[in-house]
Amino acid sequence: MEPIRVTFWNVPHWAELGQYGLGFLAVLIFAYGTWRHVRIWRRGKPEPLSGSWTDRVKNFLLFAIGQKKVLRDPYPGVMHLAIFWGMAFLLLGTILATVDWDVTHLFFDYQFLKGPVYLMYELVLDLFTVVLLAGVGMAFYRRYVIKPERLAATVTPTFPLDSLYLIGILGLIALTGLAAEGFRIAAQNPPGAAWSPVGYGLSKIFQVFPHDTQLALHFGFWSLHGLLAFGFIASIPFSKAFHLFSSPINILLRDAGPKGSVMPVNELGASAMTDFSWRQLLQIDSCTWCGRCQDVCPAHACGFPLSPRDVLMKLNQQLVGMTKSTNGAKGNNGDSLHGTIFSRDELWSCTTCMACEETCPVLLEQPRLLVELRRHLLNTGGMDTEVQDVLMNLQRYGNSFGQSAKARAKWTKDLGFPVKDARKEPVEYLWFVGDYASFDPRVQEITKKTAQVLHALGIDFGILYDKEKNAGNDARRIGEEGLFEMLRDGNLKELESAQFHTLLTTDPHTYHVLKNEYGFPRKTNGESFSPAVLHYTELFERLMVEGRIPVRQALNLAVTYHDPCYLGRYNGIYESPRRVLNGLGARVEEMPLNRADSFCCGAGGGRIWMKDLPGVTERPAVRRIREALHLPDVSVFVTACPKDYAMFGDALKTVGAEERLRVADVSELLYEAMAIQAEETMPS
Repeated sequence: MEPIRVTFWNVPHWAELGQYGLGFLAVLIFAYGTWRHVRIWRRGKPEPLSGSWTDRVKNFLLFAIGQKKVLRDPYPGVMHLAIFWGMAFLLLGTILATVDWDVTHLFFDYQFLKGPVYLMYELVLDLFTVVLLAGVGMAFYRRYVIKPERLAATVTPTFPLDSLYLIGILGLIALTGLAAEGFRIAAQNPPGAAWSPVGYGLSKIFQVFPHDTQLALHFGFWSLHGLLAFGFIASIPFSKAFHLFSSPINILLRDAGPKGSVMPVNELGASAMTDFSWRQLLQIDSCTWCGRCQDVCPAHACGFPLSPRDVLMKLNQQLVGMTKSTNGAKGNNGDSLHGTIFSRDELWSCTTCMACEETCPVLLEQPRLLVELRRHLLNTGGMDTEVQDVLMNLQRYGNSFGQSAKARAKWTKDLGFPVKDARKEPVEYLWFVGDYASFDPRVQEITKKTAQVLHALGIDFGILYDKEKNAGNDARRIGEEGLFEMLRDGNLKELESAQFHTLLTTDPHTYHVLKNEYGFPRKTNGESFSPAVLHYTELFERLMVEGRIPVRQALNLAVTYHDPCYLGRYNGIYESPRRVLNGLGARVEEMPLNRADSFCCGAGGGRIWMKDLPGVTERPAVRRIREALHLPDVSVFVTACPKDYAMFGDALKTVGAEERLRVADVSELLYEAMAIQAEETMPS
């Protein structure tokens, strides 16, 4: 006999009709529950999507279907893939069986699940049922035996028993399905039974039962399997399992514009859930509470009162409160998000390093949520004195140091050559120097050496002198949107009047905001104004490839390179600095946390302007220096950011390792390798 799938074998007609009825009811409940979520998302502020649908579909295939980021952490990665693909194939099997019987068989008197196709179908379903059970077993062991810290939430979950429920019901669905199959094979002994290896093995055990008992137990497990499956479908919108639905939607609809953008939804910030955008509410509803963001958060690691996971869990509690209330503007019980839900210290702890966003398997944008909450703090005066002083300096002087604008270019006085004024004469590269490179005494020497390297290489560059203002990146990320716009508009006015081809900067924070948030291209006098933006390591890499950097004294030493957050995670520039260092004769040894996993120095998001909070065990920069000290051959810690240079220089003194390690900028090493002399200029 040809093997063929016999649907509803040993199932009474009333039970067959009951399955259709229960299935229809489960779908109705699922649709109603999903509609409740969508209704809440729609109460958020409008937010247009940027980027192409091509990029969105690509992200969907990579991160929703391919689960690319899940595998970064091997054990939970394999566990989640086993559960995901186990469920996916069982769902696909159910769909094929439905089409085979309810569509093809009933309407066309034809079945495709027969012969070799049916045997392969049975084999695949059996194997992926085992895969699902393996994933469920791994999940139970990890959550209730290993108990990793990142799963031990300090915030009460919205659905406290969700994890146990999910593990339990998925395991029972798989086990009852296998049991029903085993009793069917034992009672029926169909041709090709061995192609269902698990069911066939169980059938050998079930042979001890009389035939009538086998039939009864088959029907019992078939019924229980169906009830569990329909119950699970109906419960999805009312449990943590909803992320199986919301997370892929979030990935598909994630903004495909520049990474790390914090364009405001509401310039007054978020004090209530409906102050967030519809897409942010969707993100809050998509969090899986996996804790990966907490694991990589530098603030959390150093004892700051912040866990990105807990932020999402608190917001999710409020979101659930909105589904239960008639107005629900502020969430559960109408509470404001500030004070009882989020403390000031918690919100000010974030360095906006984007490590949480980088590691998130469902592409949430945690820093943007925190910036929205910060905006409300600033608008209600919820900031410390030192932040108020810096904001006043930025508004009054255009820089965070409170220095006269005329002092911005003071570092150019003793270079031995004039630096062009890009306001008065055309230049190829307009160097946007930035505050720390201009005013901080610790960094000014690096700024001078950078200028000397550019001059020696024959690079045609100039600066804006006193017309340059702070680029505004950190002001925007502490929540001062109005001040950011003032600084941006002032800089754009000067940039549009200058004559240059490319914007150059040594500051990754400035680089990011100029490249991604200044709104280029712009129309100036009817013409498009869209300069290229380069980090200085990109320029030096280009010159090195062209053979224009003479290395007179090869470094011949082991160095380690720190990836700045705003250069690496925000803009994907990892290799340019390394290639420059290699070209200078240095041997780059990597710290364990490198490239996209780099550990933040702690300066971003305005933290460089703030004092340490109580309970902090050590500063992030100190922790990073200790990481570098574990590399025995490394003698130089290389930076490519003025803030990094300042932060790590102080951290090195804190650790007391000045004799063991040296902090140096890429430009400083270039200066040394080129053996630059005063007034030297290389032929262009």
